Amino acid sequence: MKEDRQEKLKISNDLLDAMLVGVKTQDDLWGKDGIITQLNKALLERILNAEMDFHLDNTHEGRATGNTRNGYGKKTLKSNFGSIELSTPRDRHSTFEPQIIPKRSTKTAILEDAILSLYAKGMTTRDIQATLQDLYHVDVSASLISKVTDVVNEEVEQWRDRPLEAVYPVVWLDGLVVKVHQDHQVLNKTIYLALAINMDGYKELLGIWISEH
Repeated sequence: MKEDRQEKLKISNDLLDAMLVGVKTQDDLWGKDGIITQLNKALLERILNAEMDFHLDNTHEGRATGNTRNGYGKKTLKSNFGSIELSTPRDRHSTFEPQIIPKRSTKTAILEDAILSLYAKGMTTRDIQATLQDLYHVDVSASLISKVTDVVNEEVEQWRDRPLEAVYPVVWLDGLVVKVHQDHQVLNKTIYLALAINMDGYKELLGIWISEH
């Protein structure tokens, strides 16, 4: 069954050859108007229209009220392949809630993962902006980067403030020496870990501290 599914999903060589007609440079492939960007745009718009059809044909809102399509709107989506201008379908009752690209979403999850990955490497907001521009030709505002990284910081604060159990049968300390980006330098620092085994027998991380030595 798995092999049958893989065979169905396989893209034919004839289709690939047709898509690659006229592609001679990397910009023709990956550029702003390259085949990859065009393919992403076509696929995303096809998905949005399929979601709209399902909304109108299979939901109570569509069947019971006679809700219908109401033209298209414009949306700029930032992704790892650059900015994509999408035509997004609208319905007369404004009840359509797309799942793949939610309303008011201006970025893909892949781009968000890229921001978090660069942030985890110690890059500043300006460095992240420059890197995304160089790699993906995407102009990402400082406020967007801050919004993404603030979510991580909030989760870290919640983890730090969580209540610990009264008793841990086993507790031990460990240290990992890692390379950290600081002031445009790569420095060796030690990350101290407080680990424990809780009363249910599971390993738990109690805390993390960074030391200069």
